[in-house]
Amino acid sequence: MKPEHLAQTLSDLARTLQDEDNLADTLNAIVAAAVETIPGARYAGMTVVRGRRAVDTRAATDDLVRRIDQVQRDAGQGPCLDAVYEQQTVRVSDLARETRWPHFTGRGLELGVRSMLSFQLYVVHDNLSALNLYSPEVGAFDDESEQVGLLFASHAAVAMAGARRQNDMDKAVATRDLIGQAKGILMERYRLTADQAFILLVRASQHTNIKVAEMARTLTQTGVFVPPARRGPSADRR
Repeated sequence: MKPEHLAQTLSDLARTLQDEDNLADTLNAIVAAAVETIPGARYAGMTVVRGRRAVDTRAATDDLVRRIDQVQRDAGQGPCLDAVYEQQTVRVSDLARETRWPHFTGRGLELGVRSMLSFQLYVVHDNLSALNLYSPEVGAFDDESEQVGLLFASHAAVAMAGARRQNDMDKAVATRDLIGQAKGILMERYRLTADQAFILLVRASQHTNIKVAEMARTLTQTGVFVPPARRGPSADRR
């Protein structure tokens, strides 16, 4: 791909990703664009690791991606996991000749994958992510694929960061509103002030070991509330 064409493609990608409504749509747009942009890619997927342990395929262009990612999770090894944990780009020209992941390669070949290319996207505390590309062809990825992929991954990482921030803000606003509604219910039910209602909600959360937001959601959706043992504001049912 000529430099001017790549620059235009990445510019178009940035605008497209900015127009997505939420994090899930952004991730799906990234993997779809990866197949269109990175030479040799037939399929693409986004892997996220939470707490450096829980591995999840968050977006994929084909169910094959989810199956081969599951093989890597089951084997505990593979190009994707190396890219995520070791902060590197991993390229596989022919899985049949690969010796780095003996517990993964056989199953990967059974699924019809011969070439792979994986890029680490981000590391945020104990949360990591990688962009993974797959092809049934031997030698599908070359130096150009890697160079274009690295540039693509950097744009994708920026888009993901923005989408995550917006997603976190949306969740925070929704949680705040939910707790406000729950406080209103408790104020009316037990004739409490706003502060007393919040204290009661927090104490009930501690008493039941249920998060405040989840307790507020249950209360607003069902009207069910399990007050803590008597302490502080009166929690007797009407």
